[in-house]
Amino acid sequence: MHLMKTTTLLLTLSAFVSSAFAARQAEEFKTSAGVVKITPIQHASAMIEGGGQVIQIDPAMGNFDGLPPADLVLITDIHGDHFKADLINKVKKANAAVIAPQVVADQYKGAMVMHNGETKKIGAWTIEAVPMYNIKRTQYHEKGRGNGYILTYGGQRFYFSGDTEGTPEMRALKNIDVAFVCMNLPYTMPPEEAADAVKAFHPRIVYPYHYMGSDLKVFENALKGTGIEVRIRDWYGA
Repeated sequence: MHLMKTTTLLLTLSAFVSSAFAARQAEEFKTSAGVVKITPIQHASAMIEGGGQVIQIDPAMGNFDGLPPADLVLITDIHGDHFKADLINKVKKANAAVIAPQVVADQYKGAMVMHNGETKKIGAWTIEAVPMYNIKRTQYHEKGRGNGYILTYGGQRFYFSGDTEGTPEMRALKNIDVAFVCMNLPYTMPPEEAADAVKAFHPRIVYPYHYMGSDLKVFENALKGTGIEVRIRDWYGA
C-alpha cells in the first residue's frame, strides 16, 4: 500500500511538472530596440526578457526550474500568490534588484520600495508603479498598498495589473501596447468588469491572467468589435 501511494504521488507530481513546462510558451513582441519575450509561468507569475535583462514578476506560483536567473524582480502585493521570499531568492541573481511596495519591503530585506505613481529606470527598462486596489471588495486590497506595473522598452509599454478592480487609474491609462489584466472573484473582479475597464484604456493587445475560475469567453465576447486583440493563454496547465 505504501508503495502504491508513493507511486501515485510521483505520477501526480510528474504530471504537474509536465503541465507547468507545457504552459511555458513565450509571447514575442517587436520593439524599436529588439524583441521582448514574455513567458507565462502560472497565475500571476511571468518572466520578461529584453534588452539583455531577465525580469520576473510575482514569482510565487509555478515551476521556475531551468529558467535564466533574473536581473530584476517585481512584486505587486503581499499575498502568497504574489510574494514568496524563498522563490525570489531562487529565481534572482545575487545582485538583482527587487522592486516592491512598502508592505512587501517590510518583510523582504533589501527590496527597493516603489510607491504608486513613482517611476524608476532599471537598465534598459523604465518601470512605473500603478495603483492596484479594490473598490467594492476593499478587504482584499486597499488603495495604496500594492503596485501594478507599466514596463517600457523600445517604445512599447507593457502593463501588468496586479490584483485590482477596474479603478479610475486603470481606466485612465494611456498608450498601453500590451496589457495583462486580472480577473477572479472574490479577490479582484469579474470578467465583465475587466472587459469594461480594458475598453476604457484600449490597449493594442490584452491577455487575461490571474483568472482562476473565471469565464474567459465572457471577457473575450465583451471585447469583440473594439479593435483590441484578446489573446487567451493557459496559465494553469492542462
